[in-house]
Amino acid sequence: MAEKNRKIEQAVLGHDGGGKLWDRAFAFAFKGLVYAQIWEDPVVDMDALAIKPGHRVATIASGGCNVLSYLTADPAAIDAVDLNTAHVALGRLKLAAAQHLPDYAAFRRFFAEADRKENIAAYEAHVRPYLDETSRAYWEGRDLTGRRRIRGFARGVYKRGLLGGFIGMAHLVAKLYRIDPKELLDAKDIEEQRAIFEKRLAPIFDKRFIRWLTDQPASLFGLGIPPAQFEALAGDAKMSDVLRARLEKLACDFALEDNYFAWQAFGRGYGKADDAPLPPYLQETNFEAVRGRADRVTVRHISMTEHLASSDDESHDRYILLDAQDWMSDTQLTELWTEITRTARPGARVLFRTAAEESLLPGRLPDALLSNWDYREEASKDFTKWDRSSIYGGVHLYVLK
Repeated sequence: MAEKNRKIEQAVLGHDGGGKLWDRAFAFAFKGLVYAQIWEDPVVDMDALAIKPGHRVATIASGGCNVLSYLTADPAAIDAVDLNTAHVALGRLKLAAAQHLPDYAAFRRFFAEADRKENIAAYEAHVRPYLDETSRAYWEGRDLTGRRRIRGFARGVYKRGLLGGFIGMAHLVAKLYRIDPKELLDAKDIEEQRAIFEKRLAPIFDKRFIRWLTDQPASLFGLGIPPAQFEALAGDAKMSDVLRARLEKLACDFALEDNYFAWQAFGRGYGKADDAPLPPYLQETNFEAVRGRADRVTVRHISMTEHLASSDDESHDRYILLDAQDWMSDTQLTELWTEITRTARPGARVLFRTAAEESLLPGRLPDALLSNWDYREEASKDFTKWDRSSIYGGVHLYVLK
């Protein structure tokens, strides 16, 4: 366990093990469950990456939603890696559930509703026997309240973890100003969504307490944003103004019937209606494909750089780095991209996100290394615009020359 914690601290603090107080506080917070649901849009990912049958994909696992969603594109293999033990356990749970729950209804109830006592019986009967020992020990272990972690799927798992706690706290603070974020979910169309946002939600970001609170680096730990990324996200602006702009996109730029990220943010879970928007892996039309291809996924507790260093030359076609590079030093970036370039097959694509709008690679990677890659700048701007999660400043696509 000490070695696992050391890897997380190294990822946040850099190779020298240094770091400020806020960095160490974030590293401590990140050791538990952060994302019960990943906050990168898998539809944008698959459009940008053009995953095809036969492709081998390397991705950071995070909450596992996108890993399973990529299976709908029919790749030959997906290598999912993560330094967070909770995310590894969650990814393996989703894979075992997809393969062994009796039908789509049980699968949907387990992950789309995630607050039904029937889920615990389904876990015991159909999922538990197929989990590896480490993942089973995690889910049957106790959380800070003394309850088994698997009980989260009977009590609302999307309200848990750092992100779930952050969203819950945001709802609580809003209610102190007599604002209920769930009001937005009653909108009938995009025009009404904007009207509700501008009248009810936007003014809260002008409150003196909110402007002070959001200037504290720890205030965004629940979004999985470490101090270095916090500084990049804010830039020269007030953080409250940045967050208002990102929330405006989430609330106003996409119809509610198509954006499950909005339901998570404003409703603290997926919608209950039969036609509620869901990630690709939870949609009924994709269930058999996800079930039949789940054995193509391997989830490992290891960093992306370590995984690629153990892989053969020209062994991967697609890479998804999420926002992990925002945490990295120049040395770590160079080590990662050296391995990406070595293991990339002809035509390989790399997709990542950044808190700030611009790509972080120019000026930080050696020119000789970066020159192997073509940055698709205009396409990246489009992918950023289309990303329904709306949190990130930039979605960036690089293609091997």
